[in-house]
Amino acid sequence: MTIQEEFRARHPRAAALAERARAAIPGGITHDIRHLLPFPVYIERARGTRKWDVDGHEYVDYWMGHGALFLGHCHPAVVSAVQEQVARGTHLGASHELEIRWAELVNRLVPCAELTRFTMSGTEATHLAMRVARAATGRTKILKLAGHFHGWHDGAAVGVNPPYEVPMSAGIPGATLDQVVICPPNDIKAVELALERGDIAAVILEPAGGQSGTTPTIPGYLQELRALTTRHDVVLIFDEVITGFRYAPGGAQAYFGVTPDLTTLAKIVAGGLPGGALCGKRELMSMLAFRGDPDWDRGHRVAHAGT
Repeated sequence: MTIQEEFRARHPRAAALAERARAAIPGGITHDIRHLLPFPVYIERARGTRKWDVDGHEYVDYWMGHGALFLGHCHPAVVSAVQEQVARGTHLGASHELEIRWAELVNRLVPCAELTRFTMSGTEATHLAMRVARAATGRTKILKLAGHFHGWHDGAAVGVNPPYEVPMSAGIPGATLDQVVICPPNDIKAVELALERGDIAAVILEPAGGQSGTTPTIPGYLQELRALTTRHDVVLIFDEVITGFRYAPGGAQAYFGVTPDLTTLAKIVAGGLPGGALCGKRELMSMLAFRGDPDWDRGHRVAHAGT
């Protein structure tokens, strides 16, 4: 019996669910990362460090909701807080005191965070960070490092997997890809040469290294990158979707002692629920604020909507 045959034999309910899913959902999955052969495992419940699938198998969960469940599954404090708020309302369609308290906590913990704006995902957060950087600098190009992942929006969907010049998806206009400059990781000279052209709005990277730190950043690189971006007046964005609040309470920037201009966060900031944030220096984050000046509010302010 092959491994796949044994897997099928041990997961009959998952096999049935996978067949049912393919009839209702494109490819039978709701996230590309769950494209597994012969079919994905279907989880029924989870608690603490464990989860159980529909076929009764128990797992020690090292994945922890893509790394977002810092407190484990169903932590009592998180469950209680969610239940309490659901009873008060979910989509209020208005401002709420809790969003202020939430932002205050982020601003207190993250070194670069003077102001915080919340999003619905890490992809939204990096998209907004790039928009803010472009508006603030008047430049259009974003420099990213090969192998670093910053979400699936058009402006980030290149330079993730080799060949790096080929986007990770069809349907992305070439004109959008022309606005992304890809440099090898840990090669400060390549970044320096790119910045000397004068058309780079921001440098974005995973501070611990690409692919969730599996290709680590070498010692001293972040310090050199900070000095280089400052010298060229380029916005430095740390994508802390993976490292935020894990490397240290203030994230990788606190751990490495290098403060970026903007930081992106994702589900970790929402207790493992859908959510994200962009935080950073007041001068940049204020690009999102209304000023009561029609010219600014309509033509120069950075727009951000979403639920």
